[in-house]
Amino acid sequence: MTASRLLVVQHEPDAPVAWLGEWWTDLGLTLDIVRGDLGEALPPRLDEARHHGLVVLGGAMGACDDAVAPWLAATRALVAEAVSRELPTLGVCLGHQLSAVALGGRVERNPSGRTVGVVPVALTAAGHEDPLLSGFDGRGAVHYNDDVVAQPPPGAVVLATLPDGRPQALRFGPRAWGVQFHPETSPEVFGAWLRWDSPDGLTPDQEVLLAEVTAAREPLRGWRTLAERFAAVVTGGSRSRGRLPVPSA
Repeated sequence: MTASRLLVVQHEPDAPVAWLGEWWTDLGLTLDIVRGDLGEALPPRLDEARHHGLVVLGGAMGACDDAVAPWLAATRALVAEAVSRELPTLGVCLGHQLSAVALGGRVERNPSGRTVGVVPVALTAAGHEDPLLSGFDGRGAVHYNDDVVAQPPPGAVVLATLPDGRPQALRFGPRAWGVQFHPETSPEVFGAWLRWDSPDGLTPDQEVLLAEVTAAREPLRGWRTLAERFAAVVTGGSRSRGRLPVPSA
């Protein structure tokens, strides 16, 4: 692949780019990570001479919690600007929710409660034909979220749904996606989230969740294919489904 750079927005120390960063680096991409939580300023737009794609990661805050995370407004504006120019964009969990809000959708607390652990991806008919997610139907993915996209923005395509029918993945534009799940998350990162929630020690239920995610390590690393597909979009690879990698079983 040609030398390309991704601008990655990270919101907190415990929500790193993790496996996605490892895989993209292996593929020859350079990652520039900007930390709003550390006071680093986000650019108002992507400079295509420097950055060829945008990735927005997850975080514990809500998509509209600007009072506690004041860089979120700039993040939403950056996403909206990138999508308007059809630049490669990927939002993960909070990044997915920020993208939805930035483009005119709505996010709310999940009335079904927190979604946590390994949950299968349930593709829609559109998802089966999507260049990023086709072939992933039924594959387990790490989830850790209290909020969900309640109303997708105008023109967005639902690619996968959660068990309660709410969007699990969306396509916001020709080269822009959001996923409610965490393809980047290793068992070590997942364990850190559990311990952040329970600093005095994991509950029995949390121990079970961590064991399930740990046991799923190798299948979860199958999300490398998503990283490869997004990298192909960033570097000018084919947008057609047939010429992109197909996930192994």
